Amino acid sequence: MAAAEIGVVGGSGLYDFPGLEGVEEVRLDTPFGPPSDAYRLGTLDGRRVAFLARHGRGHHLSPSTINYRANLFGFKLLGVSRVLSASAVGSLSEAIAPLDLVVPDQFIDRTRHRADTFFEDGIVAHVAFADPVCPELTRALAGAARDLPVRLHRGGVYLCIEGPQFSTRAESHLYRSWGASIIGMTNVQEARLAREAELCYATLALVTDYDCWREGESVEVAAILATLARNAENATTLIGACIRSLPVRRGCACGVALRDAILTPLDRVPAATRDRLRPLLDGRL
Repeated sequence: MAAAEIGVVGGSGLYDFPGLEGVEEVRLDTPFGPPSDAYRLGTLDGRRVAFLARHGRGHHLSPSTINYRANLFGFKLLGVSRVLSASAVGSLSEAIAPLDLVVPDQFIDRTRHRADTFFEDGIVAHVAFADPVCPELTRALAGAARDLPVRLHRGGVYLCIEGPQFSTRAESHLYRSWGASIIGMTNVQEARLAREAELCYATLALVTDYDCWREGESVEVAAILATLARNAENATTLIGACIRSLPVRRGCACGVALRDAILTPLDRVPAATRDRLRPLLDGRL
């Protein structure tokens, strides 16, 4: 099935992608279970796009219960080669204010309870992850922002916590001492799995608050909700502009991430595992 070329993951406050034409919903079942919701497939100025609400429409999935493997595998099944992720985050820097946008280029993983690899049950792969986001996508996001009335920070460290609780003040100060720029709960698993699936991946982080490190600040859901609508509007405008600017052919190395990464001889991988991973192993079997 090849139904789209670009995937968009919508985070908190972004449960649809306005502007898509000829929209149809596709529900998939994957070897890793069902994705968060139906994929909404449509066309944006001639580009085929698949949109997925990360938390499900109605926001019924917490960060720890999202089936990240199914979500990314589903994009692969749809023919997607690039994934743009929009996510609400807190700021760990005075210079990054609420309503700012950040395109991070690094992650720190503080999660504990999540499946974050496709390669198990008789097959081992070690993909390179030193540079965890696609440079081509990050350039495109930054370039699209230049023509829009938004304040975008290119680069920075996204610290991913388990959640669903927000950080303590002690944790927030610790993360700042590590040099982290923003804090969220979802993106590192997506980035890891996208790399294993040889998908380009980049994050557009939408800043809602200063986290709790800042004197007099605490993270309250009511305050976050007040900024989500404006953030969602900025995100859809910027991602749409980015999609329009992307070249048809990829010029990065994301599409060959598995070339030297699989250690297990494929003829020694259990047949059931080979069948399950066939969309990732296509051309190698």
